[in-house]
Amino acid sequence: MQTPDLSLVIPMHNEEQNVQLLVEEIGTALAGLCAEFILVDDGSTDGTLDQLRQAARGDQRIRIAHFRRNLGQTAAMAAGFHLARGEAVVTLDGDLQNDPADVPALVALLKEWDVVCGVRVNRRDTWLKRISSKIANGFRNWATGDDIVDTGCTLKAFRRQWLQNLDLYRGMHRFLPTLLKMRGARVTQVPVRHRPRRAGKTHYGTWGRMVKGLGDVWAVRWMQRNYVDYATVLELEESGVRSQESEASSQ
Repeated sequence: MQTPDLSLVIPMHNEEQNVQLLVEEIGTALAGLCAEFILVDDGSTDGTLDQLRQAARGDQRIRIAHFRRNLGQTAAMAAGFHLARGEAVVTLDGDLQNDPADVPALVALLKEWDVVCGVRVNRRDTWLKRISSKIANGFRNWATGDDIVDTGCTLKAFRRQWLQNLDLYRGMHRFLPTLLKMRGARVTQVPVRHRPRRAGKTHYGTWGRMVKGLGDVWAVRWMQRNYVDYATVLELEESGVRSQESEASSQ
C-alpha cells in the first residue's frame, strides 16, 4: 500500500455493534482519497477487537492497534498519532455520532489552516449532556483565554507535523487545539453534523467527567503560563573563524 495522504484515527472501546457500519461509512465517505484507517481498540471487553480484525481482512486500508487494558481516549489518540503516516490526520469517534461524510471538507481546509475543529450543530444528546458540555466549554475558555466552541467534538483535522513530539496526558485530548495554539498553530472551527447513538452506550459519566475536567483546565493553564517558546526569539549565528583558521593551516 502506498503512503497515504490522510490518516483517520478512531479510538474504539466496547463498540462491537458499531464496527461494521462504521467501516462501511468511512470507506464510502473517503473512497476518493488515499487514506488509511487507524482503529485503536482501547482495551475493549466485548467483541470489538474481533470485529475490527474481521473488517481488516476485507479492507487493506484498515490498520489495527489495541491496548491490553483500557487506558482512555487520550492514550488511544496518542497511539494513533504515532502510527499515522498521512500528512493530514483526522480524529473521529467510533460511536457513529460523528458523520464521516464531513471529513473531506475538514481536510480541504488544511490547505489554509493547521488545525480544523468541528463544532456539532443540532446535537443529538440528552439535555443534561448538552448543558454540562456548554458549562464545561465556557469554563475552559474563561480559564485558558481560548475560544474553542466545542472541545468535546472528536471530529478534528490536523497537519501531522503539529502532532509530532507532542506529549499528551490523560484527558488532554480535549485541549489539543489550545495546546497547539501555544506552539503557533493556526486553528479554525467549522460546523459539522451530529447524530444520535445507534447502538451501545456512552462511556463517559457526566459529573465524573466534569470533575476530572476541572483539574485538567488548571493543568493547561499552568502550561500556558510556563511554556517556553524559544523558537520565536532564537537567532543562530555561525562563526567563520574556525573554518578560516582551518583553511590557513592547510595552505
